[in-house]
Amino acid sequence: MHDHDEYLYFLHRAFDGLLGALEELERLGDDLGNTAPPLPGANSPYAIAHHCVAVADYWLGHVVAGRRVDRDRPSEFTARGNARQLRKEVDALFVRLDADLREALPSQPPRNVPPADFEGPERPLSVRGVQLHVLEELAQHHGQVEITRDLLRTGALA
Repeated sequence: MHDHDEYLYFLHRAFDGLLGALEELERLGDDLGNTAPPLPGANSPYAIAHHCVAVADYWLGHVVAGRRVDRDRPSEFTARGNARQLRKEVDALFVRLDADLREALPSQPPRNVPPADFEGPERPLSVRGVQLHVLEELAQHHGQVEITRDLLRTGALA
């Protein structure tokens, strides 16, 4: 077992929750997974889950491991697709993350400096800090997708 296995376990749980909510909406039809609720700044469940893949890839692959990651953040929020396709992307992501985190020690600095507005108020982030940031983002977005799923599923916004 590698030191990062427990961390990846919790990332898997977050992605399983995101994908499960998306799959539930797809079973209901009407392209609900690609439907944003009519609220200011709202995004579709698919777009949010797709964004989470990009978050993990960028922060753990690029910032922590130094791997080149081409990211178009604005397009993440207009992305459309389905859970089967996204699950394949998540599976490929975890192969990359396993390799990315294999050499990373939690207390060391990341290989690439994250954007300044994500650094801690008094100190730069360590690998552990970046890992916590990714888990924080996935947990927030997991809840967001579940609430969005519930609103779309019940037709509360129709």
